Amino acid sequence: MSNIIDVKKAVVKFLKESIICSDVTVIKIEKVNEIWNSFSEVYENDSFLKSMNLPPKQVRLFYKVELDEKLEITSFERLNSFEGKDSSDN
Repeated sequence: MSNIIDVKKAVVKFLKESIICSDVTVIKIEKVNEIWNSFSEVYENDSFLKSMNLPPKQVRLFYKVELDEKLEITSFERLNSFEGKDSSDN
């Protein structure tokens, strides 16, 4: 059985390994049945500026990561925004 601290560590590790980013802040973790849903704020280089060979600028993006009870990643997506709503309110 996993606890919330283990979930946070797994999410931060996954995001830092999966995307090129300077900072990951987990802003929400919730458990629904046996699935952990986490929402993170990540600062990474603007891909448009990078493609134009312009100086990098950090942009704030939000990601949702779902994990099972064994802390294996089952879903990963970039969100358009995060408004602090429950996932059932979407």
